[in-house]
Amino acid sequence: MADGSDHPQITLTDSAARRIAKILKGEPDGSMLRIAILGGGCSGFQYDYKIVTSREDDDLVLEKDGATVLIDEMTQQYMPGAVIDYTEELIAAAFKIDNPLATANCGCGTSFSI
Repeated sequence: MADGSDHPQITLTDSAARRIAKILKGEPDGSMLRIAILGGGCSGFQYDYKIVTSREDDDLVLEKDGATVLIDEMTQQYMPGAVIDYTEELIAAAFKIDNPLATANCGCGTSFSI
């Protein structure tokens, strides 16, 4: 991670960065996207996305192409080596997180188990 620990880095694809930057342009100055993991969802855990304007001291900060993503310390433990992506398919467009710890994913793409 960015803090120099031995955990694999969480990364943000170019596609995700472009989409996040576009979303944040419509928000107040200084807005960032916070990604967190919450208990619940159909597979045990679910990703939560919020637009925020403040950082915490333990946040991992991913910055790319005008996008800023925050991930708190607890969430980082559930996402080592994860890749945050944005995909556009014929019937849907969505953020997708490829999490190497996930042993099962829900069809909705926002819920997983480990």
